[in-house]
Amino acid sequence: MRFGHAPLVSIALLLVLIAPAGALAHGEKGHAPPSGAQRKKALAILSEAEAAARIEIDAAAGYRYIRADGLPDHETGRFPNAGNPNSIRAQNYTMRVALAPKRNAAFAPSRIQPFGIAINGVLFDPGTAEFWNNDPRTGWIMEAIGGPRNLGLDRNNAHVQPDGTYHYHGIPVGLVEKLARRETPALLGYAADGFPIYGPFGYAAAADATSGLRKLKPGWRLKTGSRGPGEPPGRHDGSYTRDFEFAPGTGDLDECNGREGVTAEYPQGTYYYVLTETFPFIPRCFAGTPDPSFSIKGPPGGGGPGGRPGMGPPGMGPPGMGPPGMGAPPGGAGFGRPPGPPPLR
Repeated sequence: MRFGHAPLVSIALLLVLIAPAGALAHGEKGHAPPSGAQRKKALAILSEAEAAARIEIDAAAGYRYIRADGLPDHETGRFPNAGNPNSIRAQNYTMRVALAPKRNAAFAPSRIQPFGIAINGVLFDPGTAEFWNNDPRTGWIMEAIGGPRNLGLDRNNAHVQPDGTYHYHGIPVGLVEKLARRETPALLGYAADGFPIYGPFGYAAAADATSGLRKLKPGWRLKTGSRGPGEPPGRHDGSYTRDFEFAPGTGDLDECNGREGVTAEYPQGTYYYVLTETFPFIPRCFAGTPDPSFSIKGPPGGGGPGGRPGMGPPGMGPPGMGPPGMGAPPGGAGFGRPPGPPPLR
């Protein structure tokens, strides 16, 4: 039984489901738009997911355009609940990610914005709006998983923002179960910088697709000892993001929970992120440049635990429909539905 919302209305299925294997390898350019047969195949996949599909792609412009209502295609917990007073409601996302993302010279923190979007149209958003002493100036952000407050997460490591946005703070258990990958890593979505997101399994040897699957281990660990003066009392126990430190060489992944390697969708190799069972769960930094369509703007969200600042990035239409580099005009409250690539029917 699915609690808290009506059955799924629509899913944004990302380009990997309709592009030839290997066509999206890191650094590759000149991608051809999907053929009619490829679109038909993608629609069939969505039909099996009991979704009324909208798939929108502008490969020639160098981006995947994603539109989704944000409703999950799996069972959820009951919302509202004791830790989260919000109800799941359909959203209206319009986003884009680069088809051929490039790594920057240094990692950049994700700060206050969704990290990415899952292949079922639900956001990956690891941060919270809860701080020690309810004071953002302290910099001590509470963790949603293992933090000092009950934020009402369900078994999918998800809960709901005041505006009705259902979003993941960790591995989306229901989605992973639906994919049921046993021989290859499961593609779960795309980060705001365009790189793919997998997890929690990956090849034992990153560059060897015959090395078998195992759960990948992050290189983050708890700091030792107690917090200092002017900080939350007690030992570093994982209640706050600052309780953790990165220890190079102790895990399979880098500081952004990513690595270079091959997957079924990228047989020639790519950089990709991994969702893990332990901190950071969802990466907290980017290897590339996140697209502005994932930005968060507006006043802080109210209505109880689970709130994040309001979402209202500029509309992202194809080039030539607005100021250079920005796409279409702003989309108003929420993600909106600004002019963009027409839906494929």
